[in-house]
Amino acid sequence: MRHDWTFAEIASIYTAPFLDLVLKAQLVHREHHPANEIQGSMLLNIKSGGCPEDCAYCPQSAHYSTGVARTELLSVDDALTAARAARAQGATRFCMGAAWRDVPRGPQFDRVLEMVRGVRALDMEACCTLGMLEADQAEALAGAGLTAYNHNLDTSPEFYGQIITTRRYDDRLETLARVRQAGITVCCGGIIGMGESRDARLRLLQQLSSLDPHPESVPINMLVAVEGTPLADRPPEDPIELVRMIATARLLMPRAFVRLSAGRLSLSDEGQALCFLAGANSVFLGDRLLTTPNPGADVDRSLFERLGLRLQPSQGHKDEATTLTL
Repeated sequence: MRHDWTFAEIASIYTAPFLDLVLKAQLVHREHHPANEIQGSMLLNIKSGGCPEDCAYCPQSAHYSTGVARTELLSVDDALTAARAARAQGATRFCMGAAWRDVPRGPQFDRVLEMVRGVRALDMEACCTLGMLEADQAEALAGAGLTAYNHNLDTSPEFYGQIITTRRYDDRLETLARVRQAGITVCCGGIIGMGESRDARLRLLQQLSSLDPHPESVPINMLVAVEGTPLADRPPEDPIELVRMIATARLLMPRAFVRLSAGRLSLSDEGQALCFLAGANSVFLGDRLLTTPNPGADVDRSLFERLGLRLQPSQGHKDEATTLTL
């Protein structure tokens, strides 16, 4: 495990002949992960819209008119009903996202803690993405049994200011440090297709791989251009660039789950297959990712069956690994 990859080294990996890159990534993947096994996660929007941040890609920002309704925090019962449905669909991790800049204190945070306890009681991993955290809040989430906290870096430090002005890059790094200190695993990745240069993508990968330990989960997102956001008119990203991003992440952070995340609906079956070949071994199940579309259960079931992929079993049912399917 290395945490000191240089920009030149990462560039050499990323720009290698495509087939060589994918082959090497798959071989490294098999050294650290079961072959043909995918972690299934489900993401629930527990509080939608009205976020004071100005992230240029996000339809939940209060700065833009995107048609996303502002909702209050879900009840614990509604969240756990969704978690049970996710488990029935094959998900072993249940992720809960709220459109906050900072995690609030008081009854709303207490309700989130209760959701976390309920998800863990279902023998599922629990993940939250709630915005910036203070140290005592991270400790409280750890005490409730939270498995992972998602807080993406999004892009490189140099390009960050062109996408977000309401939060510093260091704010993100400080939240990640608090999560790690509390003993919660880290879910942290980024987005491609926002107009960033290839160098910016390499610098994002350098930032992620410099974290010690590496993030346990690394979501790689392709921009979903949403009408009303500043990035609405961005052209589609080349899927080959996504595969290169995934393969390089796999080589830099061999033990991480590399998650093929937002933008999966825009990929062909062949494009997704290349992503899995390059080392992606986690996906979001279900037809929605917060506010953007995602392939439905029947589509995923068909693709996984055709590729011979199986969903990772829950920790309590490891013996099902060879038979569990979506």
